[in-house]
Amino acid sequence: MTQRTNRVDELFRQEIGQILAREVADPRIGFVTVTDVETDPDLRHARVWVSVIGQRAERDETIAALNRAMSFVRRELGTRLRLKRIPEFHVRLDETAERGTRVLRLLHEIEEGNLPGEEAVPGESLPTPVPRLPQPDDSPDSAALAGPPRDKPARRRATGPRRGNRRPRR
Repeated sequence: MTQRTNRVDELFRQEIGQILAREVADPRIGFVTVTDVETDPDLRHARVWVSVIGQRAERDETIAALNRAMSFVRRELGTRLRLKRIPEFHVRLDETAERGTRVLRLLHEIEEGNLPGEEAVPGESLPTPVPRLPQPDDSPDSAALAGPPRDKPARRRATGPRRGNRRPRR
């Protein structure tokens, strides 16, 4: 994607999240998080990826309610943003949290020495954080070797003359 579409996608993600949280009064729309927006380069269509907490039937009902609410969201965005075209939004369920939960569960089973099962835990939609327990083969100084997180060095601005496609001043 281009830098412009990335900026537009981020703007849509923030604004849609605010509209859904503050102005849409549909009780079927529970706790929804807009995780990503992918806009076509011509700004005619956009996929809105949302994460929903709840059982499968509740999530499906929420997605259907969000699809119906997108015309209101589109109209609100038209009044808020100065864009030539507001795209038609298509809501999709973002299942990365569920996949992350499954991977964490599989890793936990492998760590315990069990063979991982292929069945998914029904209704589990978000990963449950599990603290890592110290293992017998861990060295006590392994945390000291990692050290504190490093910050990026500050970027310096160029102080010399500008170069490029600029004309000299008269």
